[in-house]
Amino acid sequence: MENPKTQFVLKGFRESTGYRVFEFEGISPERTRSLFTVRADLAMSRRYGIRLQELPLLCRGVLDRRDEAVETRALTYSEQDMSLYKDAATAREEAARHRKPPRRPATENVGNAWRAPAL
Repeated sequence: MENPKTQFVLKGFRESTGYRVFEFEGISPERTRSLFTVRADLAMSRRYGIRLQELPLLCRGVLDRRDEAVETRALTYSEQDMSLYKDAATAREEAARHRKPPRRPATENVGNAWRAPAL
């Protein structure tokens, strides 16, 4: 069975000179709680096309990927992370462009030809 990992719950955020600092509560498998913060540079996130609504989840991903052996509780959503997100988003957009559009019926009355008229 896989070792349970720390779960993170977003507690809130604050602005700090061009950064948005997200506060998370880490809940360990033993049920101990610890406070973690992840900083994200707002100007850099705009440059990479990352919307503000996406930042909390992306910052939680930084916590999920961190080395649990290291006791650091203040992390940063780095430019490298943003670049990887942008590359993945570009790949998703490209794949969506190549998908076939869904098939639609020829008319809205499909099936009415064989049904008896309503009286």
